[in-house]
Amino acid sequence: MPPPPPSPAPRDPVQQVLACFDAYSRARGARDGLLSAARVSPREEQRAFDDLRRAVEQLRAAT
Repeated sequence: MPPPPPSPAPRDPVQQVLACFDAYSRARGARDGLLSAARVSPREEQRAFDDLRRAVEQLRAAT
């Protein structure tokens, strides 16, 4: 049995916050989108916000 692949390196906390902010921003923008296929549910928007909040907390803890 081959060894498991190495886990990805932890992301830079600032880059993580930027990536989560971008995802949350896209979710907010898509919330009221004209195309139903592009819309996100309130649950998906909340998940993106929670991810952003966690990333900010990790950044604060790292400084």
